[in-house]
Amino acid sequence: QVQLVESGGGPVQPGGSLRLSCAASGFTLDDAAVGWFRQAPGKEREVVSCLSSSDEANYYLDSVRGRFTISRDKSKNTMYLQMNSLKPEDTAVYYCVADRAPDCTVVAGHIEYDYSGQGTQVTVSS
Repeated sequence: QVQLVESGGGPVQPGGSLRLSCAASGFTLDDAAVGWFRQAPGKEREVVSCLSSSDEANYYLDSVRGRFTISRDKSKNTMYLQMNSLKPEDTAVYYCVADRAPDCTVVAGHIEYDYSGQGTQVTVSS
């Protein structure tokens, strides 16, 4: 059974940082494209970032580029999203995803994936 379990969300003040983790079981992330999307109440889902299996190509939402960094630790079968300089508009539920294909596929704001986590809430507020 494949599971992706996120952790690391929570409340944070504007300008602060959080690191989200997503641990995979039943599935190896080594050869998978991995990514994150977010969903805020009343807003459309946004693809935040995506990383190919080679760790060489990635995608970032324009509004987070330069502030967020996606990465993975293959030895821990875990992916991460380091979020710095957080803003209130970053408030959302963040979901990690994994795709058996090696390359990211992001089309019209949607990301293709085979597995997703249950989501972790990030709230940026003073």
